[in-house]
Amino acid sequence: MPARVVRDYLDHVTVERGHSANTIAAYRRDLGRYLDWLSETGLDALSQVTAADIGGYLARLSQGDDEHPGLSARSIARATSALRGLHRFALDEGVTDTDPTQALSTPKPALRLPKAIGVDEVARLLEAAAILDNPTGLRDTALVEFLYGTGARVSETIGADIDDLDFDAAAVRLRGKGGKVRVVPLGGYAVRALENYLTRARPSWTPGHPKLFVNSRGKPLTRQGVFFILRGLADRAGMAVDLGPHTLRHSFATHLLDGGADIRVVQELLGHAAVSTTQIYTLVTVDKLREVYATSHPRAR
Repeated sequence: MPARVVRDYLDHVTVERGHSANTIAAYRRDLGRYLDWLSETGLDALSQVTAADIGGYLARLSQGDDEHPGLSARSIARATSALRGLHRFALDEGVTDTDPTQALSTPKPALRLPKAIGVDEVARLLEAAAILDNPTGLRDTALVEFLYGTGARVSETIGADIDDLDFDAAAVRLRGKGGKVRVVPLGGYAVRALENYLTRARPSWTPGHPKLFVNSRGKPLTRQGVFFILRGLADRAGMAVDLGPHTLRHSFATHLLDGGADIRVVQELLGHAAVSTTQIYTLVTVDKLREVYATSHPRAR
């Protein structure tokens, strides 16, 4: 039955491939919809699926139907990746004799430029956090300084332990994608904010938990908790932006490049495996240069 193969495949990518929880959840949704489609079309086994069937299914995802809107190019690319992985797994496990996705090309997702906020807007966020002169305000200030000062992913932030901090060296150890560890410098503002949080706020919530960032009940912050905090700060600061932890990561990278940092250094700080991933930030800075040129150069009009 296709459902059993999907279940086995998801177990495989969870254990063997080390995909993130978000990626696994997205694959589960994508493949659940694929199973529904197989049932609708009367395909009872993956061995019955042809390349034409796969093409028709992807076309349906793109166009949408009565129950689902059409998917974006990025979502189609992810669904294609899930289908290719499933059918390759089925072939490797001897469930099927052929892989109908073998000749399938992955659609190139539309390029999405990272959304960064300005230095002044980061300051407004920190001012909004400082309004609360209590442990929550100290924690939120430390959280913003940490995210913006290190460029850490949200998973790296909520996964950080107190022991990962080295105040003498002004650095923090981050555990990135695929279990890769890197050491990132901490600026003076981040060091002071973290020291204030750890000495004046955190002991009243939980003195012994190893995780760096916790909530008022002494439990580790979750991904959703970080989003909730940042959106609350943005609302308090009167910022009409959809702010999340990745916004601060984007801002970290963009402001470094604006300040003249070498792209290879930014790559290392962000924990990107390939510099091509980091190069998207140069497009953001080029847009800024183009805007300044258009408004400043006499021959630009």
